[in-house]
Amino acid sequence: MQQDTVEGALTLPQLADRLVRDGDRFQLHGAAGWMQGRTMYGGASSYIAYLCAIRSFPDLPPLRAAQIGFIGPVGEDIEARATMLRTGKSVSHVETTLWCDGALAHRATWLFGRARDGNGSRAADRLDRMIAPEQAEPVAALPRSPAFIHRLDLRRAGPRGGDGQIAVRRWVRLKERDGLDPYAELVAIGDTLPPGSMRAMERPGPLSSINWSLTLLGENPTTRDGWWLLETASNHMADGFSSETLRMWNTDGTEVMRGLQSVAIFG
Repeated sequence: MQQDTVEGALTLPQLADRLVRDGDRFQLHGAAGWMQGRTMYGGASSYIAYLCAIRSFPDLPPLRAAQIGFIGPVGEDIEARATMLRTGKSVSHVETTLWCDGALAHRATWLFGRARDGNGSRAADRLDRMIAPEQAEPVAALPRSPAFIHRLDLRRAGPRGGDGQIAVRRWVRLKERDGLDPYAELVAIGDTLPPGSMRAMERPGPLSSINWSLTLLGENPTTRDGWWLLETASNHMADGFSSETLRMWNTDGTEVMRGLQSVAIFG
């Protein structure tokens, strides 16, 4: 495998261009710049899976939720497949799988749903107090950071070193996002932050996401200048595992996505 470098990193639209239909499946070769260690960053692999779903079934309604399993290492050369599990009057379930070197590496079930007449309502939560991205302190990518981090703008949304919570909160923006499906953008950046349990680790060691369950809160997510506020927070950490809640807000402070994730903690 070629060394993942900043210079060789592809943008997400370039990744999309490289995802080519081959009969009843898709092929992607040379997804450079999105690796972290021996596997692809989970947001990028899930972005590829989402594109496979909507390209296979182009008349799908808006994305509502997904359940994603990071099963094995996802490399730079991928075969992607999509299957319609069920489609009804308003809801469709699509399964996607990513294969690397003949082995299953990523499996997701995507739930797409058309709006219906409501029977009650409850608005998404809002943040009453937050640091605006324009006033937030930039976070510089370190030389040892994965190449894909250099494709993002990150700014602190809380005190340096945290505020005593087992959580990480950052403003995140893709540097190249022109033409991106807004749902694809949220999927691509939703797994950007390290787990909040990182703040409770007793010594340095690797971390690995095992799964990711996400729910979109409403249709047509929008924000200002591409900035999204992300948070990962540990709910429980023991025996080498952490349960994490992932949340995302727009610049108006409206929550747009919430998820749960299991993380393996090594070292």
